[in-house]
Amino acid sequence: MKLIRITTIPLSLNKLLTGQLKMLNEYYEVIAVSSPGKDLEEVSTREKVRVVEIPMERHIALLKDMVSLLKLIRLFRKERPGIVHSLTPKAGLLSMLAARICRVPVRIHTFTGLIFPSAIGWKRKLLMMTDRITCSSATYINPEGVGVKHDLEENHITKKPLHIIANGNVNGIDLTYYNRIDEVMKAAIPYTDRKMFTFCFVGRMVHDKGINELVSAFDKLYKLHQDIRLILVGPFEDTLDPISPKIKELILHHPNILFMGWQSDIRPFLAASDAFVFPSYREGFPNVLLQAGAMDLPCIVTDINGCNEIIVEGKNGTIISAKDEAKLYDTMQNWYEHREKILTLSRNARQMIAERYEQKQLWAALLDVYKSLEQ
Repeated sequence: MKLIRITTIPLSLNKLLTGQLKMLNEYYEVIAVSSPGKDLEEVSTREKVRVVEIPMERHIALLKDMVSLLKLIRLFRKERPGIVHSLTPKAGLLSMLAARICRVPVRIHTFTGLIFPSAIGWKRKLLMMTDRITCSSATYINPEGVGVKHDLEENHITKKPLHIIANGNVNGIDLTYYNRIDEVMKAAIPYTDRKMFTFCFVGRMVHDKGINELVSAFDKLYKLHQDIRLILVGPFEDTLDPISPKIKELILHHPNILFMGWQSDIRPFLAASDAFVFPSYREGFPNVLLQAGAMDLPCIVTDINGCNEIIVEGKNGTIISAKDEAKLYDTMQNWYEHREKILTLSRNARQMIAERYEQKQLWAALLDVYKSLEQ
């Protein structure tokens, strides 16, 4: 049976489904579909699956979206897949519609996060409408976590059953890769400074990730304690959701902020840190918290979808309100001043991630879903 996995951009296929497509290819003829790009070529090489390029826009573009829809219909009629499984919003909308038109028997869409809850006005209504169309066209709807499921239900996006696979997430965590093994620790040496208490953030340097609050809170704490530092890993996005110019200047010129930009391997930076901070405004199910936890890092997170599922208050981290700079400052100061507490949280971190999100457990659960839907 042919299985088509589809995302809007190839980066999502490449980074979110590492190893999973290769595993599935042992049971199905897997075809990976996405917009063109080097990431799609990498997927083909690493996962040993056939790939098909179909350009898709991430944002609203009616004429281009119609062209993409027609190309998907043509592809599905040619390949006659038994299952189409989409992962990102635009790919979900277009592929579920195309698969329904082509009468593909199993049509699965995974909601990794929802955009409409943070939108307002006509844009919110339009986004809700597109999510409803996606759900009406799908035969199996998979919210990545409990929070996403709750938002779909509360906003009456669909009346269909919503299925969380295993304990959530789309690919689980590879514990052999995210591990404090010798090679990782050696790579971390240039960034390690045991005289410093080190906070770390990994993600895009944008407003919605809480970067303004994080950098501001850190700078205030630094004025009291010079033996702290902040490692920031991720790119700026100055056009889509920029941080304030003042905060960007602080990031680039602060004596105790290490801005590393985008990195293909984040493990050395996690290994060089004492605590992970993730003050985001909205998420679906953030993989970076699984990665940080697997590297023994306790996490300070905001009380939003995904974060409040992965982190258990007082066990492997602390949960605070989003957009609350004062609370973030107080928590970071408390962690700096009570390092014995952090050690306890750290000892729990990897075990809690391993018990709930180990990769092979999720892969087995996903394969069970596919097999059950084939009946």
